[in-house]
Amino acid sequence: MQNFKIKGEFIELIQLLKVLGIAETGGHAKIIVDDGLVKLNGVVEIRKRAKLRVGDKVEVDGEIILME
Repeated sequence: MQNFKIKGEFIELIQLLKVLGIAETGGHAKIIVDDGLVKLNGVVEIRKRAKLRVGDKVEVDGEIILME
């Protein structure tokens, strides 16, 4: 599990995937989400621009990222 410090009120899901290097580009991030490979708080997330806030938990490829 890793923690990610949000600067501001929220970060969009595809932005998070790019910042952490999980996705190489924005298009790659969208494909990852479209393919149902991302869970937000335990539920598969299909909204590419879902707003992640403090306390949210994202799971991608077996890795858990906690928003703080």
